[in-house]
Amino acid sequence: MTRSASSDRFLLDAMLGKLVTYLRMCGYDATYILDEGSKWGREPGNDPTDDEILARVEASDRVLLTRDAALADRASEAVLLTTRDVRDQLRELGEAGYELTLEDPPTHCSACNGELRPVAENESLPSYTPDPSETECWRCRSCGQVFWKGSHWEDVRETLGGL
Repeated sequence: MTRSASSDRFLLDAMLGKLVTYLRMCGYDATYILDEGSKWGREPGNDPTDDEILARVEASDRVLLTRDAALADRASEAVLLTTRDVRDQLRELGEAGYELTLEDPPTHCSACNGELRPVAENESLPSYTPDPSETECWRCRSCGQVFWKGSHWEDVRETLGGL
């Protein structure tokens, strides 16, 4: 059975920070336990306990993604990833039945998981972004970051295609 972004939501533990960007670009609602704004943030020594992670998974009705076997065993729904390399982690998720293709158009901010909306042609944008009348752009409703299908998009497409 193939599982898709429209049906699954994830919570990734502190060991999987690189993976979260890929999942968001594939359209998954993916929360990283150390996202900016979480009560743990990115302060050294301020990591959540296993009990706190499990409580958040249960309260948010998400699938836990972790490399911690003991934590995965305690969760009601979890995927245990055994590798450190993000490509290998993506491969493991694919083998577990999760669809890993770029969401087109993109729906989730790769930085904060917020909802993306198309940018209007006359909307004011930072100078580093392409002209929205020439290149389709999206803005995150939560953090305001602007996205377009540039070299990073192609790099992710290539990575996913090589799985």
